[in-house]
Amino acid sequence: MAAALASSPLVHLNASRLRLPRPRPSASSSAPGCSRGASLGWRLAVGWRAGRRCDRLRCFSSDGGGGEEGEKRGEEEASAAAAPAEELGSERSRSGSFSSSSSSSGTPGVSSEPPLLRFSVDNIDTVKLLELLGPEKVDPADVKAIKEKLFGYTTFWLTKEEPFGDLGEGVLFIGNLRGKREEIFAKLQRQLRELTGDKYNLFMVEEPNSEGDDPRGGPRVSFGLLRKEVSEPGPTTLWQYVISLLLFLLTMFSCVELGIASKISSLPPEIVTYFTDPNATGPPPDMQLLLPFVESALPVAYGVLAIQIFHEIGHFLAAFPKNVKLSIPFFIPNFTLGTFGAITQFKSILPDKKTMFDISMAGPVAGAALSFSMFFVGLLLSSNPVGASDLVEVPSQLFQGSLLLGLISRATLGYSAMHAATVSIHPLVIAGWCGLTTSAFNMLPVGCLDGGRALQGAFGKDALFGFGLTTYSLLGLGVLGGPLSLPWGLYVLICQRTPEKPCLNDVSDAGTWRRAALIASVFLVVLTLIPLWDELAEELGVGLVTSF
Repeated sequence: MAAALASSPLVHLNASRLRLPRPRPSASSSAPGCSRGASLGWRLAVGWRAGRRCDRLRCFSSDGGGGEEGEKRGEEEASAAAAPAEELGSERSRSGSFSSSSSSSGTPGVSSEPPLLRFSVDNIDTVKLLELLGPEKVDPADVKAIKEKLFGYTTFWLTKEEPFGDLGEGVLFIGNLRGKREEIFAKLQRQLRELTGDKYNLFMVEEPNSEGDDPRGGPRVSFGLLRKEVSEPGPTTLWQYVISLLLFLLTMFSCVELGIASKISSLPPEIVTYFTDPNATGPPPDMQLLLPFVESALPVAYGVLAIQIFHEIGHFLAAFPKNVKLSIPFFIPNFTLGTFGAITQFKSILPDKKTMFDISMAGPVAGAALSFSMFFVGLLLSSNPVGASDLVEVPSQLFQGSLLLGLISRATLGYSAMHAATVSIHPLVIAGWCGLTTSAFNMLPVGCLDGGRALQGAFGKDALFGFGLTTYSLLGLGVLGGPLSLPWGLYVLICQRTPEKPCLNDVSDAGTWRRAALIASVFLVVLTLIPLWDELAEELGVGLVTSF
């Protein structure tokens, strides 16, 4: 009788690649008419344990002859040989399994068609499937060589191993450090490259569930091992370049829209009413009426774009000397401030926390420096009667949106200019104001924002979790940013909520002065984003408050 194994679209096994040993001989299998079903069933049971990845699984089939008696014995042996596989998946559903199917006939156990070994989706072990489809794991032979040649009395005394990585694809070596952590880590990295080449990345992390600190000071450390293709970010794809270009064009449009909105006092009344009055009815106005204002809106648009580009240049200038690669920036448009900023990813594993802090802080510092220069120069030009023709009138309530910027404006322009319904200011004030507000939002200590990365580098991921919850609460209550808090909170939740991945040296301290600089920066961020309440605004003369 001929027997064939049908190929499944989900799983295929290749006996030649798995290199499975032959099954043990039995009395029944030595019969002249025995089919090869026992061999197939045994190989299928072992194949699940031996196959590491799906690309190693292929279809195999066999043909053989024999009578009804041999076919029956072969099916019984296949069921007996599949018992080890059933022990591995005792908790999963066994509604479908590797079995021999036969069509109905007059005599039970006798098939008029060739039996097929079939695989049912209900038989999938989820854990095993994730292991097969998941990232490549560390080679056990390499782990054995690393334990023998890298660790020892003079470096790191290994006591146990645990899974490491998001899916347990790596190995975490736990033990006792036998020297200064930075020196030992550098030595182990050098020896690992000599032993395995560029195959793996070695991480120094805090020991999980440690009962105390290291006797030499600081936390107890462990070493994690991951393959490079698993731990390192992938290259920028063509589609990412296309998306980045489209987002930049949209950001240019939103910045021009911001410049047009700054001319609100001179815009056609029907357009102002349509966009500002929620009770406005009737057909939408003709948007071609805004075309004459595009040219006058370009200075504000150019200023906002220049600030964000300068922000990104700061990141790249800080990353270049440290050999850290960055992705292209993905500018996110915002029709209130021109832009949310840009999402820039690390395309290299960061060597330590100091590097994470320095690169993360460089962008906001550069953008804030240019923004404040524009803002302050614009205030000086606003108080100069010579350039009165270049000024634009904006509602005085604009200056109540920031405690710090409102006080600076009040001190520069004076009480009489600020305590009015509208204030005449230079376009540079608007560009600088938007740039400072955007830089302050990006310095919030949450998620993967620049402030979140800097906090993770200075104080660790545990501190980032606590500060992140506080930031989300303040944004949700409108304490930070006022009416801008909702869109910024949604932006962080959608695009920037995930913390940055750990550094290679994720233990060494970033330094006292970096922590002090971050604390001072967060203090300025809070002063910038807290709006002026009506009582204080009326007392200081910032804007015209008609009621409390």
